[in-house]
Amino acid sequence: MNRPIRNIAVACLALFVALLVNANFVQFVQADELNSKNGNKRVINEEFSRDRGAILVDGKPVAESVKSKDEYKFQRKYAEGELYAPLTGYFSYIFGRGAIENSQNDVLSGSDDRLFVNRVVDLVSNKQPKGGSVELTIDPLAQKAAAEGLERLGDDTKGAVAAIDPRTGAVLAMVTQPSYDPNRLASHDFDEVQSWWNKLNDDADLPMTNRAAEQTLPPGSTFKLVTAAAALESGVVTDTDDKVKAGTTLKFPGYQYTLPNEGGGNCGGNTITLERALNVSCNVAFGGLALEVGQEKLTEQAAKFGFGTDPLDGLASSPSRFTTPDTTLEPPQLGQSGIGQFEVAATPLQMAMVTAGIANDGVVMKPYVVDTVRAPNLRVLDKTEPEQLSEAVSPATAGKLREMMISTVEVGTATSAQIPGVEVGAKTGTAQSTADRPPYAWFVSYAKEGDNEVAVAVLVESSDTARSEIAGGRLAGPIAKSVMEAVIGK
Repeated sequence: MNRPIRNIAVACLALFVALLVNANFVQFVQADELNSKNGNKRVINEEFSRDRGAILVDGKPVAESVKSKDEYKFQRKYAEGELYAPLTGYFSYIFGRGAIENSQNDVLSGSDDRLFVNRVVDLVSNKQPKGGSVELTIDPLAQKAAAEGLERLGDDTKGAVAAIDPRTGAVLAMVTQPSYDPNRLASHDFDEVQSWWNKLNDDADLPMTNRAAEQTLPPGSTFKLVTAAAALESGVVTDTDDKVKAGTTLKFPGYQYTLPNEGGGNCGGNTITLERALNVSCNVAFGGLALEVGQEKLTEQAAKFGFGTDPLDGLASSPSRFTTPDTTLEPPQLGQSGIGQFEVAATPLQMAMVTAGIANDGVVMKPYVVDTVRAPNLRVLDKTEPEQLSEAVSPATAGKLREMMISTVEVGTATSAQIPGVEVGAKTGTAQSTADRPPYAWFVSYAKEGDNEVAVAVLVESSDTARSEIAGGRLAGPIAKSVMEAVIGK
């Protein structure tokens, strides 16, 4: 064989080997990645022809597939679609999947490796493959109470509610308003789906954003719980009856800025107890405590409660922050940060975690929304075990914080959360935004009765309420109370 022919033969052989390697790489190495890729039409066509598994709440489907009379054989249906949309997400031929529909897609579609035997049995018996089911941790009564509470504030209300079990981290309610109807994205009328998708994404109110877990806003005075925790843990104060600075304003030597109290009051004197400072939500007291504690310890305390982490699996969420990285706060900025302003930003889920940690003797549990995953034959494939995220404060400090929160419900700014015969602790918050928009109304609380416990965070971002009437205890407090009552059975 002459040299040119030999070179061509070698080159052809090399190309053939490369082709074989690439084919095997795609089929065996990249197969799972390509199959799970959102928007893979071949996979979606196959999935649309399957009996996709249900997403369950309290044993009842909030998302399921029913038979259809078109080429796709099944239609995804969402019971109470807007109520559960932040959790279920959507299953769309055009736009793929969101939320639990996406994170649990392998099980719901039946393609999970743990369902291999089921697929083989279905193949041998000539049956259509079926997906497994996913049971959520949600308490349906708490979910509805949260949604109805926000709805009562008016059609233009924007806000969110997050409720968790302090002992386990199980999410008991996660509601956002406005929401959207995932049924319209699951439609087999693709022109309608495209139109609805465009409308949702053009909506300035962001109805597809899960405000409870994704949107960070200034938590205002609810953050004073973190500042109080840092002050107690660092020894700046040692008990609830220790005296702290109060008065009408907090001055910062060398700066013209002064930090006032809401409404211009003096909180009850030039010095007051730490408990009274929390009862009346004294800005001067907590701004002063922030200066004494210092930026480093405040940052560490916030991190222990979960700030800066993204602890929620299965749903999109945003980490909360105490301040932006590598920032050295000036004294006025540190004082504002101590009352949940300046750069402090948190999700309702994060503030529910703070409250839950206090209720749980200082231990913050990792939040989760998926309780049990089952095969089509109801065999349990996976069950979430509670997992500790951190020990935010000592049990002694947690007890002192609860004592002050209970007092705030009894005689302070959070009386709207009182439930006769039930231990309830709470903290209100009214966070300032910009001059051209109303403040954010916050309320965090916990309730314990017998074997039932719940920690709640409510954010009212905006509503039809007059600006002068906006306050955490007035707007968000009754919502938190209704959620707590739903969980503890009152």
